[in-house]
Amino acid sequence: MNWLSKKITWLLPVIVFLFSCNKKETPDPIPATKQVAVKNIYINTISFDNTVYGVNQVPVIKIEFTEPVNPATVTTAVKLTDISGVELGITKTLQNKDSVLLVQPSSALNFISKYNFRITADLRSSTGGSFLSSVDKTFVTKIDSSRKFPVISDNALLDLVQQQTFKYFWDYGHPVSGLARERSNATPEVVTSGGSGFGVMAIVTAISRGFITRAQGLTRLQTIISFLKNTAPRFHGAFSHWMNGTTGTVVPFGPNDDGADLVETSYMMMGLLTARQYFSGPDASETTLRNDINTLWQGVEWDWFRQNSKNVLYWNWSPNSGFAVNVPIQGWNECLITYVLAASSPTHAIPKAVYDSGYARNGAMVNNATYL
Repeated sequence: MNWLSKKITWLLPVIVFLFSCNKKETPDPIPATKQVAVKNIYINTISFDNTVYGVNQVPVIKIEFTEPVNPATVTTAVKLTDISGVELGITKTLQNKDSVLLVQPSSALNFISKYNFRITADLRSSTGGSFLSSVDKTFVTKIDSSRKFPVISDNALLDLVQQQTFKYFWDYGHPVSGLARERSNATPEVVTSGGSGFGVMAIVTAISRGFITRAQGLTRLQTIISFLKNTAPRFHGAFSHWMNGTTGTVVPFGPNDDGADLVETSYMMMGLLTARQYFSGPDASETTLRNDINTLWQGVEWDWFRQNSKNVLYWNWSPNSGFAVNVPIQGWNECLITYVLAASSPTHAIPKAVYDSGYARNGAMVNNATYL
């Protein structure tokens, strides 16, 4: 027995060793592939859900992901472009074990400009999972509030605004008729009757302010009034909205609008009456100017535009289609001057009932709103 015990004692470690060598090792488990999505996205701590305005020039865009992302895929998947699609340089910083990404432009962006921030499907999670979210965001940078011009006083600013406004009518007035062009950069032959009325008042103001001389202003007004009296067509005394600045031919404003425009005529008459009162000198040139203005003023048949004596004035009349436009002039709007002039006409005045029922709509134009 002693001999057998010794043999067993000696063989037991050998058997254990042999069995241990034959045991298979269990490999480490392969991590499960997890897809990744955007949990939150901010621009300068503001939620970046919709277009964000007033963004500074070097914003910080923060993206929080549901899973850590693969840093190698961030390089190609994250893009910042301008409005024309040009890709801009950006810095990308991963935080919180690659589950948070900070993106910032490499250089300052332009002011008042639109930019697009995108994360494409090239992004992958750290385990190789696909990107579930779609990121396509827009933001607009803020205005540059620094001063661009020398600081001037309020009075000097108002002077400059007045002078530059006058210069549109003076420098760009039509070379034949002197009337105001409808646009400064297109259709140079088209002039506007109503806009020219404001131009006439601008000329009077310019003389008073010393921008031009009285003689210069008088010469331009003589050109304008001569054209209106002798060349431009009138329809029951009223002018068309648009006309050719050389020939006076009507330029239709719209369908069936190829004749009289009573509201635009009102603006023209408003300017002419202002000039009539300003040029009050006894000399022949100013006297003739006033007489010509009176001829135009007294020739407007305001009451005829009641369309068969209705208690309202109508905006348009066409020699080809009559009152087809059929738009009554009603308030409250910019047309009050039309009723003021129609009521004060020395030759074709309207009764008070036309204003009450037409412009005032028997009180219906009152909206009971408070503005101050």
